[in-house]
Amino acid sequence: MAPHGTDYAAIAMRRERRNNLALVSPALLILVVGASGPLVVMLIYSFLAAGDYGGVVWEFSTQGWFQVFLQRDMFDDTIGFADAHLSIFWRSLSLAFITTVLCVIFGFPTAYFIATRPPEQRSLWLFLVTIPFWTNLLIRTYAIMEVIRNEGLVNTALMKAGLISQPIQMLYTDFAIMLGMTYVYLPLMVLPLYASMEKLDFRLVEASYDLYASRMNTLRRIILPLVKPGLIAGSILVFVPCLGAYVTPRVLGGGKRLMLGNLIELQFGQGRNWPLGAALSITLLLIVMVALLIYVRNASRQGGAHG
Repeated sequence: MAPHGTDYAAIAMRRERRNNLALVSPALLILVVGASGPLVVMLIYSFLAAGDYGGVVWEFSTQGWFQVFLQRDMFDDTIGFADAHLSIFWRSLSLAFITTVLCVIFGFPTAYFIATRPPEQRSLWLFLVTIPFWTNLLIRTYAIMEVIRNEGLVNTALMKAGLISQPIQMLYTDFAIMLGMTYVYLPLMVLPLYASMEKLDFRLVEASYDLYASRMNTLRRIILPLVKPGLIAGSILVFVPCLGAYVTPRVLGGGKRLMLGNLIELQFGQGRNWPLGAALSITLLLIVMVALLIYVRNASRQGGAHG
């Protein structure tokens, strides 16, 4: 009877797997068509020639990839670095990194504060953190503009207090972009950190104080290692969208402080160089993939350490 029972169990397991596959098939189809499809189109376009008035010419060409980091002099055909593109890449990476650091600086104590509240109060604080998501990104960006523009809230308050005699130019600068992205993506840092801190056994923190550990040593040796998965996840959730940000740099940068998202849009629009825009899009995707691989690698090490 045992073999027959084993056969029945195997048949039931295979049937369950087929049913599960049938249930997830619509979602997989949407992912393949809706997500992978456009990426395949961009990859193909990146190896085609640019049309005279936009679009592509169906001829194999690597000119789009060549122009990502290099350029050819229009007078003597010498090859040099595309300084404008390198500057935009550097601005995108640096602003995304600084924004992530700022989100950690402001998000960590916020998550710690919520996690240390009584359980019946935590839902209220989380509700307050998620309120900005109720408003459209464009509206939130314009709100930041109203705060930091020359006639905005900050400059008006400083001038009325007599601290400055003329407005400080904050709008249309890298600072404005960084401030806007920090405001927009800060909840994406707070929520994963809170999820990790909620599971933290605060008796370990109390024990470290009982053993005369300083606050800094407790933070570095007890709290940070235990909330590391949430810290990494939050950093990825902030860093990745910051790299491809379009609305915030466009509005707060005034079209003068371009980032990768703006450069890609420019190539598909005014630049009329679709292969270059496609190559830039795939390059951005590769950068994001590297960031995600770093996250997966750290998460795997963390899981192995806990195991």
